Amino acid sequence: MSLQTLKDRLPEHAKDIKLNLGSLATEPALSEKQRAGTFIASALGVRNPEVAAAILAEFAPKLDVKELAAAKAAAAVMAMNNVYYRFLHLVENDEYGKLPAKLRMSAIGSHGINRADFELWSLAVSAINGCGKCIESHDKAVRKEGITAEQVQ
Repeated sequence: MSLQTLKDRLPEHAKDIKLNLGSLATEPALSEKQRAGTFIASALGVRNPEVAAAILAEFAPKLDVKELAAAKAAAAVMAMNNVYYRFLHLVENDEYGKLPAKLRMSAIGSHGINRADFELWSLAVSAINGCGKCIESHDKAVRKEGITAEQVQ
């Protein structure tokens, strides 16, 4: 399945989503690799097999093996971290925040690609998962790496 096939399958009431998918796929504020990785990490973060298949078919060829693995790793580690840190943010018991996370997060430090790109992809997945603490953390990291507000948006 391709991105166009995915767009064609959307009903008329989702016309804005179709248009946004088309414009985001060519968004000039991001490099081709940043767009591809963001689409892939986001599609995996949504956890819909059809969406993931279409996005991977469209964007995986734009990344090298290491970048593709990093986009997948960003989606995987954020799936775990977003649940944990969203819990810490929402629970009214501060005691949990004082305990060690005890989560393996080696992908964050060993992805082997441009740090700004990995953080951008992690930010996208965190936004999908609604984890405010992770959104803040990754936003600060991408801005520190020179990613602009327009690129993040």
